[in-house]
Amino acid sequence: MPGKNSEGYRDPTAATALSNVQRSQRGLQSKRAGEHFENLISASLNWYKDKGVAFIEKTPEPMCPLRPPNRMGQFLACYTKAGQPDFKGTLTGGRAVVFEAKHTDSDRIEYGRLTKEQIDSLTEHHRLGAAAFIMVSFELQDFYRVPWEIWRDMKSRYGHKHMTQAELEPFRVEYIAGVLKLLEGVELDAPDIEQKGDQTNE
Repeated sequence: MPGKNSEGYRDPTAATALSNVQRSQRGLQSKRAGEHFENLISASLNWYKDKGVAFIEKTPEPMCPLRPPNRMGQFLACYTKAGQPDFKGTLTGGRAVVFEAKHTDSDRIEYGRLTKEQIDSLTEHHRLGAAAFIMVSFELQDFYRVPWEIWRDMKSRYGHKHMTQAELEPFRVEYIAGVLKLLEGVELDAPDIEQKGDQTNE
């Protein structure tokens, strides 16, 4: 049993303390890897923009300042609502594109990584004909573009609410000369508007 320190708080055992530190380090590494993945996507989207293929930007997080900025321009703020999909924009020809980016260092990507708000947003954009998908990174080495209808129906298609790399293989995206070719073929896709589904729900 852990003892108490000089302030009367329980001290964890050495094993517990080490486990906590390792968990914290893994979380920090995962956060940094996720940020690197988003930066990689943003750089690739700039390449597509320069080619005249698309204009897609990172979705800013909605925030509400809690106090005026100080002399350094810093201010305290809080998020006003749950996050939307990471990236939104327009493809050449006028088709909207909306997608979320998810990184993992595990051997699978879990359906539960998306929030309800992100699911609702991707569902609605897809219903209206946007190119909606999830960009997945495995250890910043393997990349996949999962169409929204595949991600949405993950449980019925694969029998579980996750996808392994073997299951993701048909959706692999090439990374060539510093560019993630995440829009290759998307601009040629026909909008998948679920008209029949909408009629049955009326």
